[in-house]
Amino acid sequence: MVPTRYSLPDTSVLNTIAQAESLDTDRLIRLIQAGRVVVPRNPRRPNPPCAIGEGCKVKVNVNVGTSQGLCDPALEKEKAEAAIQNGGHTLMDLSTGGDLPAIRRMVLSYPVPVGTVPIYEAVRRAGSVQDIDADLLFTVIREHCRDGVDFLTLHCGVNQDVLRSLREDPRRMGVVSRGGSFHVAMMAAQEEENPLWSEFDYLCEILAEYQVVVSLGDGMRPGCHEDAAREAKTVEYLNLGRLARRAHHLGIPRMIEGPGHMPLEQIGYNVRMIKELTDHAPLYLLGPLVTDIASGYDHVVGAIGGAIACKHGANFLCMVSPSEHLALPRVHDIIEGTRASVLAAHVGDLLAGREDARDREIMMGKARQELDWEKQFNLSLFPDVARSIHDRDPEKETCSMCGDLCAVKMVRDLFMAPDDDGTA
Repeated sequence: MVPTRYSLPDTSVLNTIAQAESLDTDRLIRLIQAGRVVVPRNPRRPNPPCAIGEGCKVKVNVNVGTSQGLCDPALEKEKAEAAIQNGGHTLMDLSTGGDLPAIRRMVLSYPVPVGTVPIYEAVRRAGSVQDIDADLLFTVIREHCRDGVDFLTLHCGVNQDVLRSLREDPRRMGVVSRGGSFHVAMMAAQEEENPLWSEFDYLCEILAEYQVVVSLGDGMRPGCHEDAAREAKTVEYLNLGRLARRAHHLGIPRMIEGPGHMPLEQIGYNVRMIKELTDHAPLYLLGPLVTDIASGYDHVVGAIGGAIACKHGANFLCMVSPSEHLALPRVHDIIEGTRASVLAAHVGDLLAGREDARDREIMMGKARQELDWEKQFNLSLFPDVARSIHDRDPEKETCSMCGDLCAVKMVRDLFMAPDDDGTA
């Protein structure tokens, strides 16, 4: 399906992206035009380009933002900086407490693509979910676009069919997506359709005006493994497929958000299903979380699920922090969660067969064989961490784990020992 209009980044931006992603520029253009790659880059806030999708490196998003119970803009600033310093490619401001426009503009001051969820602010302005109307929601969406937000999570696929499926096939945890729950509550209270579904073409007009990417939200993502096979999630998948095709036809770059809690063996076919239904739009995942009982270590669980998802075609991983399900993340949680997701993204790049990821692995093997610590530190995903651990013990040729019984040194010296005529 050929878009009726489609705005490409300018040539210099395309060339920069192509070089960063090791892609031919012509192929990159074809992928963008096919809707398989998006470049979240609101022209009102120029920032270094970041491409998400097929043929590109797996990217990592980090969520920051206040809550009504803990509203400290200085803390959110520190978290945003920690996210970028530890490898996050994008930020999302999920604030629900305090001066929301001011906090959003603070997050927008960082030179990375930034996303938001406009319905959070709409709820605060309305005073309650039941009092939100279409005019308010679209007003807030326009304001976020005007401020320079690069991509918006919008739960357009949560419609009356989804609400019906929730009632007919109840789930243990109901709805765990905050945005999804807001739309369900709106529809139930007002007995009307979700305006983001019923007025999707108008929404696309706004997005086209401001050149903003829509991230079609996963309002029905499962909140526990018991809910992973319930009907509502699949109904939303079908809706997202329809919306993805419509957005592409209208020339609106879009990506799709995917499931949360899910048994490991279900990840592959869910990712492939979403990809097929949405004409291979870029896929943005929270996790998936492959066990429900790792409280305090959900960043590890999310990294496992994220790596598996990347094997099957996921393109964009949302950081999961150690405080998931427990509390608003602090700086340490952001650091650990971001690092875990960056690790999963690298594994995803390896699984995709990227030469740059593979070459780095080869160079690390050589550096370890040579006991070249400086090279090992520099090749590590997190050099400062590697260096600090190694330097805990007195400096020596080998690490303190094996010391003079180092297997690498022993075998290396054996095979490199000179023979009788003095040659190696």
